[in-house]
Amino acid sequence: MDYIPQLLALSGIVLLACASPGPDFVAVTSHALSERRSGVFVGLGITCAVALWASLAVFGFGLLIQQFFWLYESIRLAGAAYLIYLGARMLMAALRTQAKGQDDVAQAPCVSAKQAWSRGFIVGITNPKTATFFATLFVTLLPVGAPLWVYAAVVAVVVCITATWMCLLASFFSVAIVRTAYARIRRPVDALMGAALVGLGIRMATSR
Repeated sequence: MDYIPQLLALSGIVLLACASPGPDFVAVTSHALSERRSGVFVGLGITCAVALWASLAVFGFGLLIQQFFWLYESIRLAGAAYLIYLGARMLMAALRTQAKGQDDVAQAPCVSAKQAWSRGFIVGITNPKTATFFATLFVTLLPVGAPLWVYAAVVAVVVCITATWMCLLASFFSVAIVRTAYARIRRPVDALMGAALVGLGIRMATSR
């Protein structure tokens, strides 16, 4: 029970990290506004990626990424390219619906659960900052030589918090009143979210 304070501190930091606006937030909300299931599966895909990064960080892979510049840069640039790709698709879709008219917007097709999960997983797994974040966090909060159950509990806490936050986020943005308001201003919102993803991708590509 000596590790409970560290686990509580880690939980608070992970929750704050989840709540911070970023690619995960935009990916989940943009899909949830069209369909709750899509938003939830995007969130679950992101959660699986976060679980993988957290598990690898336990074994020191996050610190390894920090040491190998080419590996970090490869993952970072791949993630940036994917965010720009998703954002550009949203922007082009918003422009197309603007040309076709409002009726076509309401009938925009939703992606399948598998596609939504894949998009979320790719967004999460191509962000190397997640790996270095967990590596630094674990080294800072967890003492050397902690028992195995502590590391298992850490990964479980990270997964539970991330999954809960993503599902709540998807549920909120798929509420009827929110979706009704969104339907009225869908084109500018889609364009704004697309631009946000492109901007985040460019920022990721140019940051060091």
